[in-house]
This record gives sequence, structure tokens and C-alpha cells, in this order.
Amino acid sequence: MSARASRPAILLGSFLAALLLTVGSVPAQTRPSDAKPEDYARWDSVREVYFPDREIEDGSAFLSLEAPYRAHDAALVPITMKASIPEDAGWSIRTLTLLIDGNPVPLAGKFHLHDDRKALEISTRVRVNEYTLIHAVAETSDGRLLSAERYVKAAGGCSAPAMKDPQQALARLGKMKLNLPQSVPADAPVTAQLLVSHPNHSGMQFDQISRTYVPPYFVRSIKVSYDGKPLMEVETDISLSEDPSLHFTFQPRGPGELDVRVTDSKDQVYTGDWQVTPEPAS
Repeated sequence: MSARASRPAILLGSFLAALLLTVGSVPAQTRPSDAKPEDYARWDSVREVYFPDREIEDGSAFLSLEAPYRAHDAALVPITMKASIPEDAGWSIRTLTLLIDGNPVPLAGKFHLHDDRKALEISTRVRVNEYTLIHAVAETSDGRLLSAERYVKAAGGCSAPAMKDPQQALARLGKMKLNLPQSVPADAPVTAQLLVSHPNHSGMQFDQISRTYVPPYFVRSIKVSYDGKPLMEVETDISLSEDPSLHFTFQPRGPGELDVRVTDSKDQVYTGDWQVTPEPAS
């Protein structure tokens, strides 16, 4: 091949090398096909805000993030984070952070776990403002950060109007519902769903009647305990959907009360409690 003929190939190789440097340390096999270099540039900015000067490793061997490729409703995008760690590993997961990179406030939830977690599953619903990468970042008991990511096509979720009538929403403000399996086994992981009635206004929604933006008003924290011992604390913000829903796993080691304390951005506190009676193993 002549030098003239090989020049385009050299230029192409240089371009591809530059592109790989642009997307940084994300392994090729885990890159969502539709993510662009600017998506990873934005991720670099987001990670520096929430994890300044810290290395984040590819956690795909232990951590997964499930989300629809194209969301049906950008204001109610289902997200599931799963982790599975070998029992003989000398570490566990202490904190799990869910970030919607393209949202005005990327933080959807920071989940602080109080028990030694080798396996976990947490699901919720979020707002997605534009086509974006979504990241789950786990902090381990030995101080490392592991990440998983998905690319989601959705837009307008943060400015989408509330689904409920404002008066109806206020009448049900702070009411909670807990869904548990019909049979709760003893000493085995149980998945619960917590539903909290709250408008979770983002501050970007426009009221067509008053012709003004609805002020932000959202759930700020959720604390869950069982039998008097803390299970999980969640820091949240406007990226969480209206009427927050939270699926989480816990392991009841005997009869006890599951208590929930929710605080919103106006410092209003709502509480709920449910008696749980596990069935003995057969």
C-alpha cells in the first residue's frame, strides 16, 4: 500500500484513539451504544461534584442498573439497582448513589445501608429531563467506588405537569402504603414496596392557571428501621418522581415493627409503622 493510500487510515486511527481517550476509563464492553463523547464529558463533571478527586472503578462484575432504553413516561422512569457480592468477599456495600446525569439536579437518591449487604435490590421511579446516561455508584466497606450505567432516551420529565389534582394531592399528603409478600419467611430476604403520597414538585413545572412555575416541594429524606434498628436512610431530591415508590430488601430475623420516617423540603415529617410477623421455616 502506498503512503498516499495509507494516509486516510492513519487519520482514522488517530481519530479513534482520540475518541477513546475522550470517553475516559469506561470499558468498551459496558459503554451504551448511543452514548456520545459529550455524555461522558458531562459524567466527568457530575462525578466530580458528588465524588470529588475519587477514582470510580467499573463495577459491572458486582453491580447492575436496569432502566428502559426508551422510557414510556419521562416523569415515571422505573430504575432498578442490583448488587451481588461473593459471600467470601471481605467487603460489602455501604452506600448506593443513583445519578441522572442530564437532570438539573442529578441526584435521585443516596441510599445509606446499615446492615452488611452482600446482595441487594433497590427499585424506584425517577424523572429524566433529556437523553442521558444514568449511573449507580456503590461505596464499599473498604472505601472503593464501583459504578454501573445505562443510557436512557427520555425528555421533559422534570417539567411534566403533575398527574393528580392539587387539592387531591394535598388531601393525601404524607400518606404511606407498605406492600409485603403474602407470606414473609423468617431469616430470608424479603422485598417490600413503600409508597409515599407527595407531589414532589421539581420547580420546573408550569401552572397553566396561575401562569407561574410551581415552587419546588419534594421529599428530602426517607428513613427505614426494623425492630428499632436502622435499615436504610435515603437522601433524595427533585429527580425522584411524584408519589415516590421504593422497593427494597431486608431480612427480618423475627417479629418486629417496620418504621418509616419521611421528611420533605418544608421540614414536614410523616411517619408510618407496620407489624411484620415472619413465618417459621418449614
